[in-house]
Amino acid sequence: MSNVVDVVIELFTWVGLGAGTLLAIVALLLYVADGTWLPVRAVVEDLGDHRAVRWFDEDGGVNEAPLSPHDDERVGTADMTDVFYRRGSLHRMRLTRSSPLVRFVALLATGVLGLGVVAFAVSIVLLFARG
Repeated sequence: MSNVVDVVIELFTWVGLGAGTLLAIVALLLYVADGTWLPVRAVVEDLGDHRAVRWFDEDGGVNEAPLSPHDDERVGTADMTDVFYRRGSLHRMRLTRSSPLVRFVALLATGVLGLGVVAFAVSIVLLFARG
């Protein structure tokens, strides 16, 4: 039984640390690829069949993006809302500062790395406990 526990803990250690590191690198690459998003106050306009937001970027240009049904629900009946637009891209906006995909991969990497660290600590404790 002792050997089975050792193998399982060793497996969790290597998989946790290896996969967690790989996921952390992927999260970092996704974060860099996501670019810089700047906050801005946008005006919500009803265009008949859908609603859109318009805002001024840092260069003074006017941008417009249609609201998805999910974003339209989050904005509600407001005439103005805070959005984030991507620097260097025209007509791109979102309602959150960071990407949900980047956040998900980073949290997954943290959890898997945590599993690897805990398994490593348990392995060390068992090593010293057995003498």
